[in-house]
Amino acid sequence: MPDRLSRARATGVLAVLRAPSPELALEASEAIIRGGVTGIEVTFSTPDAPAVIRELVARHGDAAYIGAGTVTTIEQASLATDAGAEFLVSPGTLPTLTRAMLDTGRVVMTGAMTPTEVMGALELGVDVVKIFPASLGGPSYLGALRGPFPDAPLMPTGGVSPDNLADWFRAGAVAVGAGGDLANGASLKASDWADIEQRSARFAAALAATRA
Repeated sequence: MPDRLSRARATGVLAVLRAPSPELALEASEAIIRGGVTGIEVTFSTPDAPAVIRELVARHGDAAYIGAGTVTTIEQASLATDAGAEFLVSPGTLPTLTRAMLDTGRVVMTGAMTPTEVMGALELGVDVVKIFPASLGGPSYLGALRGPFPDAPLMPTGGVSPDNLADWFRAGAVAVGAGGDLANGASLKASDWADIEQRSARFAAALAATRA
């Protein structure tokens, strides 16, 4: 049986993209990919997120790992799947929504913070448990979760930077989600694509060093 998480593991870093327009979302995604991070989570807080996903999949195919984030409704899960999203991410774990996400056949990542929430997500059968907001506990908290959940695929999101990337992976992350330190909101609104590309390059270099 093929590993459903092989793409997520290989990609390592998923850029959590929140943009004020589809055009800026596409420009930011291109800058991130040029910098070396090829995982893009287009959140539904971005206007017309499915159109952005569809265009990125058309442009990059298998060269990038494109998915949808902030999935909070069954309709959004369906729209993202139709647009070609390879993975679906929700900030929490609601049973009805999670089952609908799983029914799409895509890789499903749902949010949890406490051990009870992690257990609930695993019981539903999600592919990845998104530990969010991971900044509240840091890598040491992720490591502590490894005690009762040694084999659970955990993905911290929030508080991830190039400086602590290695700490998250040492603590047992299968991949990480990076928001403001990568797809920086101010740089995005200012169309400072050079800054976003440089941020991506720093994440890519940190990932390479971690894996060396």
